Amino acid sequence: MPTRRSIALALFAIVTAAGLFWGFRSQPVAVEIGLVTRAPLAVTVEEEGRTRVRDRFELSAPVPGFVRRLTLDVGDSVIRGQVLAELEPLRSTVLDPRARAEAEARVASAEYALQAAEQHAAAAAAEASRAQNEFERRRKLCESGCISKEELDTAELLARRTAAERRSAEFAIEVARFELEAARTTLSYSAAQPVATPLERVEIRAPVAGRVLRLARRSEGVVAAGETLVEIGDPAALEVEVDVLSSDAVRIAPGTLVRLARWGGDADLVGRVRVVEPAGFTKVSALGVEEQRVWVIVDISSPPEQWQRLGDGYRVEAAFVLWQGEDVLQVPAGALFRHNAGWAVFVVEDDHAVRRPVSLGHRNAQAAEVGGGLTVGERVVLHPSNRIEDGVRVRER
Repeated sequence: MPTRRSIALALFAIVTAAGLFWGFRSQPVAVEIGLVTRAPLAVTVEEEGRTRVRDRFELSAPVPGFVRRLTLDVGDSVIRGQVLAELEPLRSTVLDPRARAEAEARVASAEYALQAAEQHAAAAAAEASRAQNEFERRRKLCESGCISKEELDTAELLARRTAAERRSAEFAIEVARFELEAARTTLSYSAAQPVATPLERVEIRAPVAGRVLRLARRSEGVVAAGETLVEIGDPAALEVEVDVLSSDAVRIAPGTLVRLARWGGDADLVGRVRVVEPAGFTKVSALGVEEQRVWVIVDISSPPEQWQRLGDGYRVEAAFVLWQGEDVLQVPAGALFRHNAGWAVFVVEDDHAVRRPVSLGHRNAQAAEVGGGLTVGERVVLHPSNRIEDGVRVRER
C-alpha cells in the first residue's frame, strides 16, 4: 500500500513537471491585427501648396520722382482708373556754402554780362544809324550824278551790315537776360527754400478693379524709375500653386482631380489641374537633399461661397488623385512585407500566424488593392516584427 509520503512525493513531482512544462512552453506573441475589407481606395500624390491671385499687378514708378504718402491700406478696394499714387518732380539739392558762393558769383557775372551786352547793343545801334544816314546821303548824290553807282552799293552794304550787327546785339541782350535768370534760379530753388505746389504730377492709376494686396512703401520719399509702389489683384480669382517632385509630376496631367485639405474650413475643397509647368527647378529639402521640383497650378472647382475666406498666400494641402475605385478589396499597407520576389502577409488562423503570398494592384500609403490571395474579413498581422514567423502563436494586443 502506498504511504502518505509516497503520495506527497508523487504530487510534488507532477506539479513540478507541470510548472516546468508551462514555464518553458513558447508564449504567444502580442500583435496588432487588421482586417481585409472592401472600401473606396484612391492613389494620390500629396504635397503642400499655397493660394495665389491669378492676375496680380505690380504698379511701379515710370520715372524718378518724389512720391507722396500713400493713403491706401492693404485690403482696400480700388476701381479701374483710380489714382493710387502721385509722383512729383525731384526736389532741388541743398546749397552748401561753397556752392552758394559760386552761385552768387555766377549771378554777378551774368549781371555784368547783361550790362556789357546792353552797351554793345547801344554802340551797334549808333553805328547802324550812322551807316543808314550815309547811305541816304550817297543815294541822293548818285541820283544827281555826283558819285558812281559802285560807291552807292558800298554804302548800302555797310548800312545792311551795321543793321544786322545791331539786331545781333539786341539778341545778345536777351541771351544775357536768360543767363542771369538761370543763375538766379540756382539760388531761388534750393531744397532749403519753401516751394509752391509743383505744376507737373505723374498720376499712377489702377489698371483693373480689385483690392490692394501689398504696399511696397507707404511713406513719402524719393523713388527710382521702376521701383514698385503698390500691388493689386482680385482675391476672388484664386488658384493654388504646388511644387511636386518631378517623378510625381510626370504622372499628373491637366484635368487631374485635386482634393484641397487642411486649409481652415470645415470641408475639403475640390480642384482641377490647369497646367503642369514644363520646366523644373532645384530645391533643397529640410534634410539637405537637392530635389528636382515642378510647379503644378490648380483651379479651385468648389463654389466660391465655401472658400471666400481664403486669401493670397494661404497654405493648403493638395492631394492629386491619380486613380480611385469605389469598391476595392484592400489590405492595410502595414501588413505587407517582401517575400521572395513578391509580397506576402501573415494571416491569423486559429491563433497562429500563417504566411500567405498575395498579389497587389494599386496602392497608397494606407492600403493596397488585393488582386488575389485574401478574402474579405480575414485578419492580418500589422507591422510584423522579426519574432513573427510562419506558424508562430499570436494574440491580439
